[in-house]
Amino acid sequence: MLLSVVIVSYNVQYFLEQCLHSVFKSGEGIRMEVFVVDNHSADGSVEMVRKKFPEVKLIANKKNLGFSKANNQAIRKAAGRYILLLNPDTVVEDNTLPKVVDFMEQHPEAGGLGVKMLDGRGKFLPESKRGLPTPGVAFCKISGLSGLFPKSKIFGKYHLGYLDNDQTHQVEVLSGAFMLLRKEALDRSGLLDEDFFMYGEDIDLSYRLEKAGYRNYYYPEARIIHYKGESTKKSSINYVMVFYKAMVIFARKHFSRKHASFFSLLINMAIYLRAMIAIVSRFTKRIFWPALDAAIIYGGFFYLTNYWGHQMFAADATYYPPGFMYLMVPAYIMIWLSAVYISGGYDRPSGLFRIIRGIGLGTVAILVIYALLPIHLRYSRALILLGSVWALFSMSATRTVYNLIKHKSLHPGKPGNKRVIVVGKGKEAGRIFQMLRQGGQTSFMGLVSPDEELPESEGFLGTVDQLEDIAVIYQVNEVIFCAGDISSRAIINTMSGLQNKQLNFKIAPPESLYIIGSNSIEPFGDLFTINVNSVHLPANRRNKRIFDFSFALLLLLTFPFHLIFQRHRWGFLTNLVYVIAGKISWVGYHASPGRDKLPALKPGVLAPGDMIRNQPLEENTRDNLNSLYAKDYKVENDLHICITKYSFLGQPPRNY
Repeated sequence: MLLSVVIVSYNVQYFLEQCLHSVFKSGEGIRMEVFVVDNHSADGSVEMVRKKFPEVKLIANKKNLGFSKANNQAIRKAAGRYILLLNPDTVVEDNTLPKVVDFMEQHPEAGGLGVKMLDGRGKFLPESKRGLPTPGVAFCKISGLSGLFPKSKIFGKYHLGYLDNDQTHQVEVLSGAFMLLRKEALDRSGLLDEDFFMYGEDIDLSYRLEKAGYRNYYYPEARIIHYKGESTKKSSINYVMVFYKAMVIFARKHFSRKHASFFSLLINMAIYLRAMIAIVSRFTKRIFWPALDAAIIYGGFFYLTNYWGHQMFAADATYYPPGFMYLMVPAYIMIWLSAVYISGGYDRPSGLFRIIRGIGLGTVAILVIYALLPIHLRYSRALILLGSVWALFSMSATRTVYNLIKHKSLHPGKPGNKRVIVVGKGKEAGRIFQMLRQGGQTSFMGLVSPDEELPESEGFLGTVDQLEDIAVIYQVNEVIFCAGDISSRAIINTMSGLQNKQLNFKIAPPESLYIIGSNSIEPFGDLFTINVNSVHLPANRRNKRIFDFSFALLLLLTFPFHLIFQRHRWGFLTNLVYVIAGKISWVGYHASPGRDKLPALKPGVLAPGDMIRNQPLEENTRDNLNSLYAKDYKVENDLHICITKYSFLGQPPRNY
């Protein structure tokens, strides 16, 4: 056996399917075996592999063992002269496997090999080649210095940015996304260290290969697409903590005690620095539009008070006392912005109707409150109405300018703005075309032939080598490749050539109901369904939270009365506190295997099926009810469930 491919999978079924298609296509003519080690996925990965890839040697674990242990399970059974550790969220170029094996055959000193990795938009991934994370190198990485000076030989050592991306180099660290290992070298250096649950194991193994006398190479003649950790959020604080704590394990293992302690100190400093930057950045993004709106509206009131007082009452700005600008106007603005927020005016993409609705509701609320105030605080209804007009105009104008500058469109994100072409021919292209046509949510511009010759049939705009011109002429913003009609090499070449054209690239695996894009998996059935009111939409997440909080607060204010009817009295009080704190929700999912495929919800005291009284539910029924609840969320459904099971509001939340 020449090559053993090992893929560890966890809840990435559709990436895995595409990856396996590309592996078998690239490995044609090679004596090869393929292992898939599934770490107890709940998304149907195991069933998919058994059904579609019976030749795969499948290891289905009963729990998540982590990356290192799962890889070692397959490595111990592998018979290949070379072992390839491959991430499931990758697409291997057609000639990648023959090329890398041939390189290893010609370089007996090579213990490990990495390749040129591109992201889902065709851009080079700097982690294709890396240096050893010494204390100084690691600090430059996590403090952001390596990102600011990527080409520097001092600050850019982590990703070796000063080395040519298109030249073969000897490197210190290989990426675990594609790590080709000589079995002989692996036997000498040892398997992956199982102290690393996730992250850091590739650094450790690369270092041990060099200590065993072998060299590691970066080989850009072979390429893959890597969607960069679809099952993890690499920008999250949790990722930063886990990844760099793995570096601390590495330091304690390979550095002296003195250097390891210093390394740990630097790591912890950098972690807190990154965490602080992330928190400030997230906070700034959330408050940017409300803060801008508040400042512009407040500035407008200065002009309005001066104009209204001078024109109508022949008075200067002092006609209105300081309390008006310092107390009343901020209160008006707070009410308007709150109403806009509740109406979805701060959701993305923003909509003019939501802003109009929010300002309208806010104005009504202000006028109602105004009528209840003492006479000395009723300054001017006219100013309230003028202020509402200014608020509406300013908020609409800022969104329009922003959309024109950034998106070059007045309505970014609307389905009609998605102009799609499909690169393919035959049945696969026809199948995708029908999906697009039936959905009606995109503008299908036409087909592009994957061959050099243009077919005689209608509907083809040109050939794949004309794709750049086609994209410009038809103002295309999304390209879907039919993987069954065009090679992975041609896809990667096309993506690389058009990486600066602001195009979204997606791949449709053969006969699959899913298309794979940059950090996304989209099912055709859901992608082209009209008017699906998913619970994960920002407006629905907000409305659900508002309902939970408001209902819990109402119950808390009338707490003694409800104790008479509750079956779990102490639990009722506990649930009220937890719901108000946002730890749990009044309504969540039933416990069922399919819930992991749905948008995440907090544990619920009740579930959709609780409206069905005194009737046990089958597993598939619970799955269906969860799915319906997630796809068509309404606040009134939550209210109905809570009223129906009112006496059970104190029961323990469903723990899943």
